[in-house]
Amino acid sequence: MRQHKIFIAVTIILAIHAIFAFEALAIMPSKSYKSANHHIVKQLSTTTQATYNIYECVIDGIERTYKLYLPKNIKPNAPLVFALHGYGGSFNFDNVGLNEVADRYGFALCYPQGSKDGRGNNCWNVGYPFQADMTVDDISFLCTLAKHLQKQHSLSRHNTFCTGMSNGGEMCYLLAYDKQNTFAAVAPVAGLTMEWMPRHYTSTRPIPLFEIHGTEDRVSEWTGDLDNKGGWGAYIAVPDAINKWIECNKCTETESVTLPHKNTDSHTVIAHKYTAGRRGTEVWLYEIVGGGHSWATNDIDTGDEIWKFFSRFIK
Repeated sequence: MRQHKIFIAVTIILAIHAIFAFEALAIMPSKSYKSANHHIVKQLSTTTQATYNIYECVIDGIERTYKLYLPKNIKPNAPLVFALHGYGGSFNFDNVGLNEVADRYGFALCYPQGSKDGRGNNCWNVGYPFQADMTVDDISFLCTLAKHLQKQHSLSRHNTFCTGMSNGGEMCYLLAYDKQNTFAAVAPVAGLTMEWMPRHYTSTRPIPLFEIHGTEDRVSEWTGDLDNKGGWGAYIAVPDAINKWIECNKCTETESVTLPHKNTDSHTVIAHKYTAGRRGTEVWLYEIVGGGHSWATNDIDTGDEIWKFFSRFIK
């Protein structure tokens, strides 16, 4: 009888341990969902010039999609550039000329697609008021995807950069403020610094930053919108946003020059460059005088200018 009771007691103890072990496994996030199942869903082109495919994957338990452009003669340890679309857009913006720049300078180019918000629009979660119910972590998504591509395609883990327009530009600023160590420099185009960002991220690290912005942009106002009249949430003026990074990077040298007009109908572009910062960082601002909400391709060779900036920080 005594042995029988001991057997029952041991059985109960083992059962309790099994329950706690099962609960611990259930609570612990599965690493297999961090980044998995990357596979081609559509082959866009495979020519003598490049390989261009659409991929699907699972990152942080969420199905995501991206396009990857690899120049044909890309070398091992080549740089990797991310290009982010604007609010309600998609990864189909090949017309801005980034692929051609990748061909000329030999870097890989990734076009990720944002997830859908409550309005059904593709976007990056940067804290707009109407994104309050979004739980997707796009910093994690972009950093995890970058690390996967670096490993899978033998790309540089030191020379990975991010550009993006409008909502994609805001995502660039968020990456800069977050102190992540995946992206070595960022280049927002028509991007904004949301008022909450510098309040939330009180400690930042030096990072090279290049903003291209039209002074007559009526979507992402040059003068800011602290009263949230546009509905995107409060954001600070572009010069103030740039000054924060000049101060953070402790840039000590300044130069402003007017660039030659690209076309007869191009806007005047004033290139403000703040250099000699901590750890070799720089801050550039291309002020498109009278320019609107765009990639500014009629005013400058945007892709070439962005790569000119990124290439200064190749390690």
